[in-house]
Amino acid sequence: MMEEQRPGSKVPVQIWEFSDSNKRNRLDYVITEEPLEIRLRAGSEEKTLAVTMRTPGADFDLSLGFIFSEGIVTGLESVHSISYCIRKEIAEAQRYNTLLVTLNQPHLPAMGQFERHFMTSSACGICGRTVVDLLDKKENVSKSSQNHWKISADILYKLPEEFQTRQNLFKTTGGLHAAALFDIEGNLIQIKEDVGRHNAMDKLIGHALREGLIPMDKHIVMVSGRASYELLQKAYMAGLKFFCSVSAPSSLAVLVAKKFSMTLVGFLRKKRFNVYNGIDRIS
Repeated sequence: MMEEQRPGSKVPVQIWEFSDSNKRNRLDYVITEEPLEIRLRAGSEEKTLAVTMRTPGADFDLSLGFIFSEGIVTGLESVHSISYCIRKEIAEAQRYNTLLVTLNQPHLPAMGQFERHFMTSSACGICGRTVVDLLDKKENVSKSSQNHWKISADILYKLPEEFQTRQNLFKTTGGLHAAALFDIEGNLIQIKEDVGRHNAMDKLIGHALREGLIPMDKHIVMVSGRASYELLQKAYMAGLKFFCSVSAPSSLAVLVAKKFSMTLVGFLRKKRFNVYNGIDRIS
């Protein structure tokens, strides 16, 4: 019998690398981003607590730290066991994306507060592709992929300097994420900063909504941190087609970009960047 394949910490992707006037196609690696479903069991009761996006590895430590920091357990003595939810009815690729935490008590704790704050699923066992398929069912302000505009690589080269110059709070604290909105000519429209990169993105989308810029299908968004699934999801929901990051994307972010025909640019800094999808929008 073949050994079951656990998700690794990195995923190979084929990219286009731009450097000054040169470009080349090569193999690269992105950090794996997969959902981990944490289920709780106590006595005969079992329920999903939360689903969190993570890089596979040290999943047991992750689940322990989560339930402790959220006040569900007060110490290790409250936990009977932790195991992957490996059942015959769950596809092999999904089995290591679900953890079952069994508590040393007859009943589950009240979890109403967690159901309000965390993405939950009734299924035991999910995978990254399932998450993206579920996103496709959500209402999107612009489902159309018929965007024929292009921007030059020279415009993209100029974005990081403008981006950094306008990070006013970052200059004094050094501990903030930022999300910026540009038009297709590279003019900065707005930048928002926040301690959380998801919050910065939400602020930017809120500003665009208030200013009548939704859908953002003729704009460029640039973020200060890693391009994660959550950020690509928010961009998709706002109708965005062009997403840039100064850092790397995750595997699930690349998957979202490919499924929804989005241009995804990573490592945009100085005079270089990588294109993970949608090179047709770059002249």
